[in-house]
Amino acid sequence: MTLREVPCGKTVRVSKLTGDGPVKRRIMDMGITKGIEIYVRKVAPLGDPVEVTVRGYELSIRKADAEMILVE
Repeated sequence: MTLREVPCGKTVRVSKLTGDGPVKRRIMDMGITKGIEIYVRKVAPLGDPVEVTVRGYELSIRKADAEMILVE
């Protein structure tokens, strides 16, 4: 399952980051790494962006980036 598919109010754990090069590096620089817990706060009406809580701060992630984050 990807982060994009997670409903509001759920907490998930990152199992893998897909993507390559600068995109993957940018996701990791935002604090999203393997094993970290992510709480999905809100999803915009059209699904873009997704607002999450990571490492104690709020973050908005584009739909395309959320699809690269595999969660369990």
